[in-house]
Amino acid sequence: MMNNKLTSLDNFKLTFEMTTNPIWYAIFSLPYLREYPYECAEQVFSRLYGNMISEKVINSNPKIKAVFDDWNKNGELKSKLQLNQDLKNIILEETPWVKNAESEEEQMKQIAVLFQLNQMQTEMKSAFQKLSDKQLSNGGFAWFDGGRPNEYITTHIVSGFGNMKKMDVNFKAFEIDVNPLIKKAIQFIDDENLKRFKEFKKDQKSFKDVTYSDGLHYLYARSFFLEDYPMSKELEEMKTAMLKNLNDTKLDLSLQQKAMAAIVMNRFQMQSAAKIVVNSIKEKAVESDEMGMYWKENQPGWFWYQAPVETQSLLIEAFDEVTKDEKSVEEMKVWLLKNRQTNQWNSTKATTKAVYALMNFGKSWIDAEKGIEVKIGNQKIDLDNNTQSGSGYVKTSWNKEEIKPEMGKVEVSKTSPGVAWGAMYWQYFEDLDKIKSAETGIKFNKKLFVKSNSANGPILKEITPSTPIKVGDIVTVRLEISVDRNMQFVHIKDMRASGFEPVNVLSGYKWKGEFGYYESTRDAATNFFSDYMRKGTYVFEYDLKANNAGNFSNGITSMQNMYAPELSAQSEGIRVEIK
Repeated sequence: MMNNKLTSLDNFKLTFEMTTNPIWYAIFSLPYLREYPYECAEQVFSRLYGNMISEKVINSNPKIKAVFDDWNKNGELKSKLQLNQDLKNIILEETPWVKNAESEEEQMKQIAVLFQLNQMQTEMKSAFQKLSDKQLSNGGFAWFDGGRPNEYITTHIVSGFGNMKKMDVNFKAFEIDVNPLIKKAIQFIDDENLKRFKEFKKDQKSFKDVTYSDGLHYLYARSFFLEDYPMSKELEEMKTAMLKNLNDTKLDLSLQQKAMAAIVMNRFQMQSAAKIVVNSIKEKAVESDEMGMYWKENQPGWFWYQAPVETQSLLIEAFDEVTKDEKSVEEMKVWLLKNRQTNQWNSTKATTKAVYALMNFGKSWIDAEKGIEVKIGNQKIDLDNNTQSGSGYVKTSWNKEEIKPEMGKVEVSKTSPGVAWGAMYWQYFEDLDKIKSAETGIKFNKKLFVKSNSANGPILKEITPSTPIKVGDIVTVRLEISVDRNMQFVHIKDMRASGFEPVNVLSGYKWKGEFGYYESTRDAATNFFSDYMRKGTYVFEYDLKANNAGNFSNGITSMQNMYAPELSAQSEGIRVEIK
């Protein structure tokens, strides 16, 4: 691991973390939800969700509250990142290491500050107001402001409120009335599904499609609120038809859809069919001592129902509700925690579902026992003196001058019952222009042009050694991206050289015919977000001003699924010279 021969590679930090109470991984993930920087509807909802679950954790478990009180007893401590919001957002976007602290004590206090009730109340009201402001007049939510109402995002928010309802989260304690927002959102998803149902009634052969994707997700979200918002006669007719078709196709669905179908059928009084689905799922499970229970087919894709963490979370919910299979639930939680890589699960959406599954189903792991020995290289780690008060969580870091090749070998032994978790991760820096283009079905073509005015309008001249960039020039970035498949919830980040400043600093939604995207200009990159991209070629353009002379790395362009970041591609790194 640390033997890499690249001379440009620069070690940053080696970190080992372990907890004998694995549920604390879920608790330590809540600050990630509450501080994520983008302002799309789903992540504003995640901020509200993170705060509400934090409040629920604190008020429902005296042991956890005592731990945070102990961490905070010497007074509040804020790092420079917490005081400087703009700086924090830059670092949060460009590295995953915002919460690295100079000392264990500071780290504990930073986390404890986030769990103070007064701060949570302020954050909750702010997040709820922002979410309310994003709700459109028809009750739906666009992914980003200015876009069309997105049925999936709206349904996700409704089901998220359903999750919180099931956990008995108390909104009234913080003087927040969520009912008008939920009622309008349910009205929107009712109308959208009813509209689709009426179209399908005209063509019975295609009606089975209503049980897939959006229709199934709708039934899941709606099942949390049947008593609060009963279905009309029309909706009951639609529900009956959807459930009949769901029963007919229940074994032909994807893994996540099967889990959702089992939950839906169980809640709509079709328990026998639901058990058939869960038992068929269990037959294909893989079980191992290290990874717990999981499914080989649970692989990521570019659509919302191809998300491994959310799928595993729904499977936990299905096994708990439908067959009361506690043993399997506990084994499935093992896999979920093993997938909490480095600092957090891979997206806000995955984190909300994982926290819900871990804290709401199966046995409580708060009191897991200790009895662990850890050796890193030839060094034994003193867990007793390095463990955080009450949590059983230990985190030890080595700076670059302390990192040695033999530290890549980690030995862990546990003599007591129960489970324990640990991770070792290596952080390093590499020159951006050393990065090579990934070989995927996504192709990038990025060019820079100097823009000049003429009597006939603006003229673009491609930058070459004979036509260099000069300080004061306006430079047009043309980004051409070809994709070989349809994609949902795409995030494109185009980094720029530090010698450039953006001309347009206002974020907003833009349309090119039927294709729409949200453009967000940040200090280190320009971001584009599109909730749906068809197979084809897309061109993005924006202007920069050359402010500083020098030779700069112009960074890379990356493209990934916002909710499955492992599905990604990037361009090669290039350099630019400003005279």
